Amino acid sequence: MPKYLIERTIPSIGDVSTSDLQTISQKSCDVVKDLGSEVQWVHSYVTGDKIYCVYNAASEQLVRDHARLGGFPIDSVARVVTIIDPTTAEA
Repeated sequence: MPKYLIERTIPSIGDVSTSDLQTISQKSCDVVKDLGSEVQWVHSYVTGDKIYCVYNAASEQLVRDHARLGGFPIDSVARVVTIIDPTTAEA
């Protein structure tokens, strides 16, 4: 399944409580469950004013549907074409 990187601007998200992050996460999981097996939330990185999410999805449209149904903002969606890391330098 293709992998996508989603950027979301949410002012002061880095300052929210653990409880609020749990609520947001539960909402995301509920929407993923409703959308079915063709979309998977992998993980997200929370910074001061943004969340960067990694999803596996059959299409970009499913990622956008997830945002719409969950009420999550979406600034950009980019399909990941490959992943590199320090081991790439060893090849």
